[in-house]
Amino acid sequence: MENDVNPQPTRGTERISLLDVYRGFAIFGIFVVNIVIMNSTFLNQDEFAKQWTSAIDQFSERILQLFFYTKFFPIFSLLFGLGIAMQAVKLKENGNFSFSFFGRRMFILFLIGALHIIFLWSGDVLNLYALLGLLVTVSIKRSNKLILSLALFFILFPFYDPLFQSLFELFHFRPESFLAVYDGAEVNRIISRGSYMEGMVLRLREYMANIPMLFGYLGPMALSMFLLGLYLGKNKIYNKLETFIDRIKKPLILLTLVTNAYRLIFLFLLPGYEWYSNPILRPYLIKAMIVSDVLMGLFYLWLIGWLWYKTKFRFVLNPLKYAGRMALTNYIAQSVIGLFLFSSLGLSLYETFSPSQSLLIAMGVFCFQVLYSKLWLSYFKYGPLEWAWRCLTYKKYIPLRKKREVKPGYIS
Repeated sequence: MENDVNPQPTRGTERISLLDVYRGFAIFGIFVVNIVIMNSTFLNQDEFAKQWTSAIDQFSERILQLFFYTKFFPIFSLLFGLGIAMQAVKLKENGNFSFSFFGRRMFILFLIGALHIIFLWSGDVLNLYALLGLLVTVSIKRSNKLILSLALFFILFPFYDPLFQSLFELFHFRPESFLAVYDGAEVNRIISRGSYMEGMVLRLREYMANIPMLFGYLGPMALSMFLLGLYLGKNKIYNKLETFIDRIKKPLILLTLVTNAYRLIFLFLLPGYEWYSNPILRPYLIKAMIVSDVLMGLFYLWLIGWLWYKTKFRFVLNPLKYAGRMALTNYIAQSVIGLFLFSSLGLSLYETFSPSQSLLIAMGVFCFQVLYSKLWLSYFKYGPLEWAWRCLTYKKYIPLRKKREVKPGYIS
């Protein structure tokens, strides 16, 4: 039964540093991938990529392909699901659990995502997260067995493309029509020299054109990871992370080795065979590749946790927590930076960066975000967007500035 008592915010002192490190790491990887898309949209990417033939650019592309693409979206999705579960568990323990609270929280996130798409970038996933967040919240009271079974089903099911294609045909929805009026040259002109209004129209059309990828490819992956995060949160794994990391060490390393072998075969060996394009086999081959990438992302989390607890390298990872505590702010800020770099509102550098330059710029921007986040959090309790989301969710003003500590003997 829902309680009408208004839930109270979680205190900042209750944060778990390693989870913030994970979030910071995820934000970094997401930007490394996103800046490539910001630099050249999906419509142009294949042709644009052909010009970069130098050794350093080929090497950078391999780095992106092997270690970044499809690795960080699952990580961030898992952490999002875990965050929902942690908040739900806390509210239940205090007798304040309410679906209306989570509905309001996800609705506000949906609005942030909509504004993100319209004004900044079409590659937003917050809309998707808000919708899936509601679905996951409804699942919070289901059994552990059911939650894990659903997580496995959504990541392993191989026929999302034909399923969504049938739905689109049923409702006479043609996603490809939204970009049919554009070619690569026109997209380049609008982004690098066009008006802001032209850019807004293009972003909305891009978002609509990418709906099949968003709901047929990213959606099931995100839902699977949300459910896995929900399972981990319900069972309070966050309170025994070191033990959990020890327990999954051997099976996760073994799975990572096996799936990485498949990834290399899929990327560099299978394309030479005719059955690689077989319409019957291909959905299974691609699904195995997706699962392999997801497992690589989970391995990253395990490796960071192992380094955090078992080695002396915690000091290297520790700065990531500042960016992680402001993950939403930094995610949106990366789109602001992308708009400034590539559009006519700023430097108009669209389709000028090579793969190596994109990688270096992403690293530089993220280092700046870590420093800025650390500075901000030395004066304030939350990032600016985290604070606004929090106030709107709890329907109350929450103090942002940290209380100034008065040293003994100090007279103001």
